[in-house]
Amino acid sequence: MPGLHLTADLYRCRCDAAWLADADRLGEWCAETVRAMGLQPADRLFRAAPGGVTGAVLLAHAHVAVHTWPAARNAALDVYLGEAANGQPAQARALMAELVERFQPEWTEQRSLDRGEDQT
Repeated sequence: MPGLHLTADLYRCRCDAAWLADADRLGEWCAETVRAMGLQPADRLFRAAPGGVTGAVLLAHAHVAVHTWPAARNAALDVYLGEAANGQPAQARALMAELVERFQPEWTEQRSLDRGEDQT
């Protein structure tokens, strides 16, 4: 279970409004971004609701989750890369930076959590 878990709360996003409301567009872009980081998505699920988009890209021992609130122009991001996914901390941070950049927030609140204990 050891890995790095990153979260980001994004406020007043200045991106095109479609990035906050179009589940298909956002889901495809998230999966492409994961692949560009050298990771292999196992599946993805993105759904639009009246209040925004909720979605995830699933990987073996890893995930990327996105929640949006178009009316407020806010988003919440979650990246977890476990060691079993061969995820490196720099890779997780680069992935989060790419996600944050897409939304162009006026400001963010970001957190980092080392998960589990290394049993080796």
